[in-house]
Amino acid sequence: MNICTPEQAGIATAHVRRFYQTLENYHLSTHSVILSRGDAIFSECYYAPFHKEFLHRMYSVSKTFVSVAIGFCEQDGLLSLDDPLMKFFPEYVGREGAAAPRSTVRDMLMMKTTVEGVINWFKMHPENRVDTYFAHTPEKLPGTHFKYDSSASYILGVIVERLTGKPFLAYLQEKVLNDIGFSKNAYCLKAPGGYSWGDSGVMCTARDLLLFARFVLNGGTFGGKRYLNEAYLKAATTMAVSDNDYGFVHHSGHGYGYQIWGAPRGCYAMLGMGNQIALCDPVHDFIFVINSDNQGHPHNYEMIFDALYDHIIGNLQQGPLAPDRAASDALDAWLSTRRLFALTGPAQSELAAKINDKTYVCGENPMGIKWFRVALEKTRGVFHYENAQGVKQMPFGFGYNEFAQFPQEGYADTVGNTYAPGNTYRAAFSADWPEPKRLRIRVQVIDKYFGNLAIVLGFCDENSVTLRMSKTAEDFLAEYNGVAIATAK
Repeated sequence: MNICTPEQAGIATAHVRRFYQTLENYHLSTHSVILSRGDAIFSECYYAPFHKEFLHRMYSVSKTFVSVAIGFCEQDGLLSLDDPLMKFFPEYVGREGAAAPRSTVRDMLMMKTTVEGVINWFKMHPENRVDTYFAHTPEKLPGTHFKYDSSASYILGVIVERLTGKPFLAYLQEKVLNDIGFSKNAYCLKAPGGYSWGDSGVMCTARDLLLFARFVLNGGTFGGKRYLNEAYLKAATTMAVSDNDYGFVHHSGHGYGYQIWGAPRGCYAMLGMGNQIALCDPVHDFIFVINSDNQGHPHNYEMIFDALYDHIIGNLQQGPLAPDRAASDALDAWLSTRRLFALTGPAQSELAAKINDKTYVCGENPMGIKWFRVALEKTRGVFHYENAQGVKQMPFGFGYNEFAQFPQEGYADTVGNTYAPGNTYRAAFSADWPEPKRLRIRVQVIDKYFGNLAIVLGFCDENSVTLRMSKTAEDFLAEYNGVAIATAK
């Protein structure tokens, strides 16, 4: 990709700066941002420790990769979109409770499946995730109603892998991604049973996502060469499905295509949990890419979309603007100083000296924490505790992030929902005193898996405290969710 200034792309640098500042004003945990028009990037930022080569979990953006793989399978004559699902899974035909015997590949792409609820395979702990889909009892007729069905996307990826004999991302790399500069070391996590975790597990860089989005926005071409027929991507990016029963205006109420969401003003988007977004604007030939982890934030998408449309899309002009090199240089210098979000409230409290290094014994609690103590210094501290795995600790910084491995051992690694002995996740830890008697610790897991954890100590006095832990993470941190009452030893 080429690099240009905002003015060369038809937007004033001041609008770009306001966009970034708005995200920070909302205290969003942003990892990377790319703003691109045509074949040029006009702004790019990585929030340290994230960087240009970081293979970021794309979560449900992965579904669009699966959709494009299905398109190539159709082009190669391996399937028809009107093929029944069960054609590819004959071993499940006739099984009691077999899901979607009448669903087609197209139904699955459009999420008009027989699933109305959620197939929570995490709680099932299957040996083979495929089994969980076909054990599901149909709840509605296929092709009738949209309902977000993540497992349907996974099954589509399985179809690609059964037909091609290779991981769906490897198939895409051979078909197009290698040619357009996509990272050779990109990969997809796996689900139990050996197939790729295609609805959530693609690991690639922000620039990789930009290249992929450009391929989609170009209708299947890149660098003047056609790879995928235009008809498939036209259908995939046409919002033929209504996903908005109430008619409310919100980020995901603008229709649905083939594993692609509609967006305001004729745009469409690839969306993933925590705010992984690649938004394509055909009118302005503009692409927006962001990687984040704002899991647990109730209005995260609306905040990002509002900022994007207010400050960027609403200000894109048809041609280049007068140069403003000083402004663009100043923006680049400012962006080079960006860091991962950290708590920024008061770093001191009069209570700190009284509770420093004091051990508190917990009553029975859901986390199984026996005791804890907080060792405090002027700008940092350490949260010590004991749970079922033993004695552990979490360092944290006041107003900045301390980086360390999250101390819980055994969470999944390259295979989801699978205990991995000795495996731990990298995390960022920050803290503040939002109230004089309330110490807050924010944990951000920033590894193959992302998650947020809030640890809040509310003190009645120096001898009695309520410990509350609240987690937002897909399939881990369950040991860190609940409330405990503790007293000084």
